[in-house]
Amino acid sequence: MTLDLLPGVQSAIVPTSRVETFVITGGPGDGEPVLFVHGNVSAARFWEETLAALPAGYRGIAPDLRGYGRTEAAPVDATRGLRDWSDDVVALMDALGMDSAHLVGWSMGGGIVMQLAIDHPERVRSLTLVSAMSPYGFGGTGGVEGVANSEDHAGSGAGTASPAFVQRIADRDTSADDANSPRIVMNSYYFKPPFTSPREDVFVEEMLSTRLGDDHYPGDMAASENWPGVGPGARGINNALSPRYVNLRAFAGIRPQPPVLWVRGADDQIVSDTSLFDLAFLGQLGAVPGWPGDEVAPVQPMVSQLRGVLDAYTAAGGRYTEIVLPDTGHSPHVERPQEFREALFNFLAENEA
Repeated sequence: MTLDLLPGVQSAIVPTSRVETFVITGGPGDGEPVLFVHGNVSAARFWEETLAALPAGYRGIAPDLRGYGRTEAAPVDATRGLRDWSDDVVALMDALGMDSAHLVGWSMGGGIVMQLAIDHPERVRSLTLVSAMSPYGFGGTGGVEGVANSEDHAGSGAGTASPAFVQRIADRDTSADDANSPRIVMNSYYFKPPFTSPREDVFVEEMLSTRLGDDHYPGDMAASENWPGVGPGARGINNALSPRYVNLRAFAGIRPQPPVLWVRGADDQIVSDTSLFDLAFLGQLGAVPGWPGDEVAPVQPMVSQLRGVLDAYTAAGGRYTEIVLPDTGHSPHVERPQEFREALFNFLAENEA
C-alpha cells in the first residue's frame, strides 16, 4: 500500500500470533521503544505527527487496532472487555522482539494500555494516558467508585452510538454539511472549536476506516428494561467499552509500578465529568427523554473516576503526574502538539530503561 506519510514515518504490516497488524513507525529500529495506541473511531495516523517529531534515540510504533484502519478485520469479543486489543498489543510487542516498552494511550487507548499493565506489568516501562477513558468503561455508572446504575448496565454499549453517525461512516461521508458527519463530529468534539487541523482530510479518512457491524463498530444491539432502554451486547467495539465488561480498578495494585503521566484537555467534551457522550448527562440536559434522575441514572464522572484509581495507585506506592492543557479538547497531541510533546518527551527521558 502507498500512503503519503510525513518525512521520517514508515508503514508496514506485521504478522503476529493474533492478527496481521498495520503499523506506522518512526525513529531508529534499535531506539527506545514507545508504543502509541489510538482511540475509538480513529486509527494510527492520528499519532503520525508525534512519531515524526520523536527525539533521537526513540523508536515509535503506532498500530491500527483490530476493527480499525488497515489491520486484519478480526472480530471484537466484547465479553473480554479491552483484552482483545491489549492482547493484540502484547502480540505485536512479541512479533517485534520487544520485552517491554513505553506505552501511550489516547481515549479508549488509555484504557487498553491500563489493561495491558494489569495483565503484564513487567512489560511496561512507563505509561502515558492521553484523555484516557474512565477505568469503569463508558456510560452506565455513577460515583467515583464506578457503581453500576442498573444490573444490566443500561446506558452503555452499542445502542449508545448515533445511528446517523454510523450511517455516515458507512456512506464514507467526507462532507461538512451535517452535525453527524465524521468531519463535523471530529471538529466539534475531538477538538475544541474553532481549532481545525491542517491534516483534517487525513484524519477524516482514518475515521472512515472504522469497520462497521456487529463484530466491530458499534457492535450488536441489546434492549434494556431500564432507562434509557439500551444495554450492552456481547460483540463489537462499543459493547467492549461497557462497564459490564471493563473494570480497571486492579491497576492500583499492580507490581512493578511504572510511572504514569496523565495529559488531558481542560475542555474535553468526550471524556469528562459532564460528557456530552454520556446518555445520563444528556438526559439531565433534557436531550434524551425520560431521564429518571440522579438517584437512578447519575451522570458518570469519568475524570474523577480515573483520578480515584490513580490516587489509589499513589497510595499503594506508585506515582503519577497530571497535566491539564487549557483551551484544549479531547486530542491534546493534535491540538497542542508542542506542549504535549514537551510533556511526553521529558517524561520519557526521565524514565529511560
